[in-house]
Amino acid sequence: FTRRLPENSKASMFASNGEYDRGVNTFSPEGRLFQVEYAMKAIQLGSTAIGVRTSAGIVLAVEKRVTSVLMEGHTVEKVLEIDSHIGTAMSGLIADARTLVDHARIEAQNHRFSYNEPIRTEALSQAVCDLALSFGESGDEKKMSRPFGVALLIAGVDDTGPKLYFCDPSGTYVEYKAKAIGSGSEGAQNTLQEEYSDAITMEEAEILAVKTLRAVMEEKLNHENIEVARVSVESGYEVYGTEQLKDLVARVPV
Repeated sequence: FTRRLPENSKASMFASNGEYDRGVNTFSPEGRLFQVEYAMKAIQLGSTAIGVRTSAGIVLAVEKRVTSVLMEGHTVEKVLEIDSHIGTAMSGLIADARTLVDHARIEAQNHRFSYNEPIRTEALSQAVCDLALSFGESGDEKKMSRPFGVALLIAGVDDTGPKLYFCDPSGTYVEYKAKAIGSGSEGAQNTLQEEYSDAITMEEAEILAVKTLRAVMEEKLNHENIEVARVSVESGYEVYGTEQLKDLVARVPV
């Protein structure tokens, strides 16, 4: 004898996402955390950011969306310095990114003060992901009540060499040779896979990053709608100025 469940009972067993996406720490029966998946969707709406690693350092290039002619473009910052040897590019909710970057800066300075040495890029990436993973926790320290809706490309040079890490809202960090995030990440990542080489130079990495960015941008590439920075073994973190951007855009093959 087999008992049959009423149709409405079956429907309740296989409920829609709405039953499980209200709590940030509630797993669905399929083992999914919908709030984290929604946060990753927010990243796919953000501007495209690209990181390319070489033996001499890392190049970061980000699309800068200036939505109005009345907007001061220099106030839109998508690449930020964490320490003199580490920088980051972001895609997603910029307010969330500022929280993570401020935390990363404090971790970097605490490490330098405590141990009299610069923090390793991997250790910093882990510290950022520890904060990203702490959503929904209770305690004295203020925590986010939802996942961070931002992804970071953390580029740094330390005693282990140039490193490029990708950090996502799930608290996962992975090292890459070249990585694209944001709305155009799928097409950009395919281009990077086809054209990246382990022997690439910093100059070639600049061209590859900007050329890949141009292919997925909606607007025509110019020095005003991109932001580029580099973290090199010789000089650490540097942001490109207006003249450097004009020269770089001019060198990108048509």
